[in-house]
Amino acid sequence: MRDLLRKPRNAGVSLRAISGGLVISLLGAVVAAQSVKTGRTVWDGVFTETQASRATSVFSQSCASCHTLAAAGSNSLVGDPFWKGYTQKTVGDLLTYISANMPNGNGGSLSAASYNDLVALILKSNGFPAGTAEIEPETSATIAIIPKGGSTELPADTLVRVVGCLAKSGDNWVLRNATIPERVERTGTGPQDASRPLGDRTLALKFVLTKLDAYAGQRMSVTGILLGTGGADGINVTTVNRVAEVCP
Repeated sequence: MRDLLRKPRNAGVSLRAISGGLVISLLGAVVAAQSVKTGRTVWDGVFTETQASRATSVFSQSCASCHTLAAAGSNSLVGDPFWKGYTQKTVGDLLTYISANMPNGNGGSLSAASYNDLVALILKSNGFPAGTAEIEPETSATIAIIPKGGSTELPADTLVRVVGCLAKSGDNWVLRNATIPERVERTGTGPQDASRPLGDRTLALKFVLTKLDAYAGQRMSVTGILLGTGGADGINVTTVNRVAEVCP
């Protein structure tokens, strides 16, 4: 369970430019987070107090050697580490990852009920309210993990992909008409980047070490680490790929 709330790593600034769009399976090199388009969220009471309580002994026996439910500590499962790992994802994503990887090096060794209970305990420890129904795989996939109030802006230090029109702003490169930053698990382009609708944001591209002049005005797919919530301070660029020569 060492990497339960995985923190994306910046692979450094390794820029690539390709001549066309690249179609990648969701099971391939780039895996985007599940789209959160549901009315139910973790604030709606999606576990019970009894379910969370059942997990305390399992957590103590199988998880506590690597992780803590305290608010502080590098191995904490609550607060910033939780939000950085799971904003814009679903309870189903959390349950799937825990079931496949916990305990560390022995994923799948616990009962299905124990994994459900552990997710309930993690949610309770993060301050989400209890309800009347227990977490189950059949329902958890549509429960969104978003901050209270409904904001879906991703926190700083999240690995994301953004598509937009490459432009110069003073001495710096930016993406205009950029899409909302989308959480990804690995760097690279997405299957719809060449044709997906663009947005209305302008995002600064930081720490770009490769010349991009030849791609000005073209549609680019960028992956990197968010600087500030939602990329308010830009993106620490990891890869840049041209996905279309024309950008509106």
